[in-house]
Amino acid sequence: MIHLLRLQNFKCFEDLSLEFRPLTLFSGLNSTGKSSVLQSLLLLRQSYQQDLLPETGLALNGDLVCLGTAQDTLFEGAKEDEISFDLILADGREGIWRFNYNREADVLALAYDVISADIYESSLFNDNFHYLQAERIGPRTSFEISDFQVRQHRQLGAKGEYTAYFLSIFGNKDITKKALSHPQAMSLSLKNQVEAWMGEVSPGTRIEIASNSGMDLVSLRYSFGISNDYRATNVGFGITYTLPILVAALSSSAGTLILIENPEAHLHPKGQSKMGELLALAASCGVQVVIETHSDHVLNGIRLAVHDGKLNPEDVQLHYFQRQEKEGQAFTEVVSPHIDRNGRIDKWPDGFFDEWDKSLEALLEPAGE
Repeated sequence: MIHLLRLQNFKCFEDLSLEFRPLTLFSGLNSTGKSSVLQSLLLLRQSYQQDLLPETGLALNGDLVCLGTAQDTLFEGAKEDEISFDLILADGREGIWRFNYNREADVLALAYDVISADIYESSLFNDNFHYLQAERIGPRTSFEISDFQVRQHRQLGAKGEYTAYFLSIFGNKDITKKALSHPQAMSLSLKNQVEAWMGEVSPGTRIEIASNSGMDLVSLRYSFGISNDYRATNVGFGITYTLPILVAALSSSAGTLILIENPEAHLHPKGQSKMGELLALAASCGVQVVIETHSDHVLNGIRLAVHDGKLNPEDVQLHYFQRQEKEGQAFTEVVSPHIDRNGRIDKWPDGFFDEWDKSLEALLEPAGE
């Protein structure tokens, strides 16, 4: 489990240190660096998967992240042509990677590293990992099959493209974390649990999956109660968009790292709140969940989970990214509010999920003639 991440001269950050806990939430205005933090972790994983770490350099472009050129990753005001990543895990293992930037060749080469012997056995680098990007796979008439990704590595794909196939293979297996069990589920099987939690988004949803191994495709259809089943393309967009998150949270074992961008996408307010609750429950079961979100409903779902005693407040870390200016130079400042046992937050910096209050105050003012 990640405890601390420090970035130096990476993208918009000259020097940033962030603490992580079992559930870590990033929020803030657009283009303030939230995604860059996630990209730093993905960059390390991607570079390891492409066999550039621990010996060579960084894989800037791949299946997990595409950052362009080396110059694109170097902090604009860097005083030295060097990018560094420091990663400290909760068990004390540490990795420090330094990369020199060659301006003539526009490449980043590993200058040196100081790492614990088994750092590459942690969840950031092994199969106990899921990353679901903001642009996930929406409704399709068919989805990909990959035995390599699903059967061998139990991956859903960064866009959730293998979720339907994952359910077809593992849907009948029971989830291992009973704290995640939905009270309305027919059994502990992954498929039944996914359907029950999906019911918070769209009541009565049932999932039907059919594989066509000859074409390496799998179809996904939905039914509601006693209705006929429907193609995914004829059902609300949010159901298919949410499916990978539910599967990742419910199927992951303790020690898994899950990175999720915009879990609220295409969900109504109640669904967003229930998504926050589910991810909080996953964090309470030993899964480390890192969320980037713009949704106050997701945050409130987490707060309610803390209030109801389902998640320890010490297991939640909030980071709010805001843009500041000093001597004509814009920079990102991170404010980290805390949640108490009652689910209350100790400070609300300007812009931190306060738009509803601002709009309400404006509406309470008499309208001008």
